[in-house]
Amino acid sequence: MKKGLLIVVSGPSGCGKGTVLGGIVKELGLSYSVSATTRAMREGEADGVNYHYMTNEQFEKLIDEDKVLEYTSYCGNYYGTLKDEVESRRNQGQDVLLEIEVIGAANVKRICPDAVLIFIAPPSVGELERRLRKRGTESDEVIAERVSQAEREIRCAEQYDYVVINGELEKAVDDVTSIIKAERISADNKQEKIREVLNS
Repeated sequence: MKKGLLIVVSGPSGCGKGTVLGGIVKELGLSYSVSATTRAMREGEADGVNYHYMTNEQFEKLIDEDKVLEYTSYCGNYYGTLKDEVESRRNQGQDVLLEIEVIGAANVKRICPDAVLIFIAPPSVGELERRLRKRGTESDEVIAERVSQAEREIRCAEQYDYVVINGELEKAVDDVTSIIKAERISADNKQEKIREVLNS
């Protein structure tokens, strides 16, 4: 069975990456990796569905044993991607999708050089700020910090395999879809295809 792709998508808050991915996940049959966390399970959530829930000690043991692809600490809790979770799905031929920030993406690429990194960017920093203000959910100070963080993240985009500008949603969806389809073809066994042509 052909091993599935590992697709890593990043982009600043407000760039619309969730909307872009929402348009292609089901169509392309992508599988989101289930992350691990040390935060408490909330009502309506299920272990192994929303997250793999564990204690700080369990999570830190996985870090020490090099069983975590990438992780971060937020509000006193760990969040991360388990190596076994990703590899198990890929070995079943599933293309696995990680939606993570730029530092985590760099760590994944270091450990899994065959990972495909896609950065989704806004058409401009000014447009990103406009989108954040349109939400009407955050203060001027929070928006300013998000814009500053976005600029730092956009500078990291040159480390990615692809950069997609989300100016028009339909075009951005088409661009990401085309990238994944092309990577699927590229990942196919070329020698096997050549033999098939020569022997037919």
